[in-house]
Amino acid sequence: MESNEKPVAVVTGGAGGIGKSICGALARDGMRVVVGYNRSATGAQELVNSLPGEGHAALSAPVTDSAALAGLASTVNARYGRCDVLVNCAGTTRFVPHGDLEGLDDNLIDVILATNVRGVFAAVRSLRPLLDRSTLSGGAVIVNISSLAAITAMGSNVMYCASKAAVDNMTKSLARALAPKIRVISISPGLVETDFIKSMDQRWRDEQLERTPLKRLASPNEVAAAVVAAVKNFTFTTGAIIAIDGGRPLS
Repeated sequence: MESNEKPVAVVTGGAGGIGKSICGALARDGMRVVVGYNRSATGAQELVNSLPGEGHAALSAPVTDSAALAGLASTVNARYGRCDVLVNCAGTTRFVPHGDLEGLDDNLIDVILATNVRGVFAAVRSLRPLLDRSTLSGGAVIVNISSLAAITAMGSNVMYCASKAAVDNMTKSLARALAPKIRVISISPGLVETDFIKSMDQRWRDEQLERTPLKRLASPNEVAAAVVAAVKNFTFTTGAIIAIDGGRPLS
């Protein structure tokens, strides 16, 4: 077992565009970070090797497989004996025009809901016993990475928007259910400058910038900074949806 002194953060989807920045920010803040991955084992291990500090690990965390998540929790317990922070960053989507109801087929709907909604709940369920035992100042923290699409109902497809609205609602329910030992917060970004967004049509990107009062997109590091703030600074906040959106709903 690792030294039990430093807090431990588990990040599902940790090797993704936003997840990488979150893992880096938590590591720089002195936490031991478990980079949870589904298929990107190599990328997760490369990220672990690049993180400052010691005690980090890349562990399989397929959020649609509850048995595998139970195994993740068992491994985290055996290796660290604690879990203080869970960041639910794993998610999936695909662009389907909102009016194309046939294009949003049942299989895609099931994949989105299983990953973005059930996966969040399953990760919380598996790690709750460890989170309950956290000695972190302010208590353990669950941070769900949501989206502005939950509010505006504008996003990659209808079901993605619905899934993020479900995450925000779940954040409130879990905040009530898991208090006072565990705080639960949603971080809700607008468009974030990931490689996925950078690959989009430039005219579309320019239109999004024009619709955003601060005239730019969020950086992954800004989302990561909000996660760290939720853990360290918002110690009397739970059940809240924290927007990182440049004021987009104001336009």
